Order: sequence, then C-alpha cells, then structure tokens
Amino acid sequence: MEWIKIADDDFDSAEILNKAFRKHNEIICYHCAQAVEKYLKGYLEYKDIVPEKTHNLSYLVSICIEQDNHFINIKTECDFLNKFANDIRYPHRYETKDDDVNFCINAVKQIRKLEPIFDLQNEIDK
Repeated sequence: MEWIKIADDDFDSAEILNKAFRKHNEIICYHCAQAVEKYLKGYLEYKDIVPEKTHNLSYLVSICIEQDNHFINIKTECDFLNKFANDIRYPHRYETKDDDVNFCINAVKQIRKLEPIFDLQNEIDK
C-alpha cells in the first residue's frame, strides 16, 4: 500500500535529519506528523473509508478510533503532532525544542507498533 510506504519514507527522513549535525527541529517534527498522517490514511483506505482531505491528525485518529479502539492509545500523540502537521511550514513557527523532537520520534515509533498499523504493515510485506 502506497500510503504506508510513503509514511515510512517520511519517518526515515525525520530520523536522518535528527542525526544531522545541524538539526532543524521543526522540519523533523513536520516529517513525523506527515508520517502519522499517512499511516492513519493508509489504515482508513484499507478499511475502504475515504476521509475528507485534511492534515488534521486529531480528526483522522477520531475516525480510526471509530473503526478500532486500539487507536485511542495514540490520541495524545496525534493531538501533539497535529500542531506540526501543516502550520510549521509557514513563517509563524513554533519554538520547537529537542524534547519536542524526541516526543515526535517516539510517537511515530509507538504508532507504527500499534496493532492495526503493525498488522497492516505485515500484510503489505507479504
């Protein structure tokens, strides 16, 4: 499934940037938010659900929760990442600290391990 592969690329990019000598925290968090958006959209597509066009992770995870209660376990992470989903790419940047980056990277790792996403990834790898 294309959504999951692109999500993995976004997360790989975040991890590579996180190891750079000169870190751009906002962009790392942005790539994490992008990855989560695509994991959620991939799951929804797998369930034959087409959400409205949005980058709102809080909205997307709420639709996922309606399908599978496992997603309630990542709501806090999605709500946090949501502020990096789109606004971060415009001049009114947030002050993004190393703690924010660490939270975002760990959030994506947790979301990738979430049973419905993990199962979907395994099915794709077959």
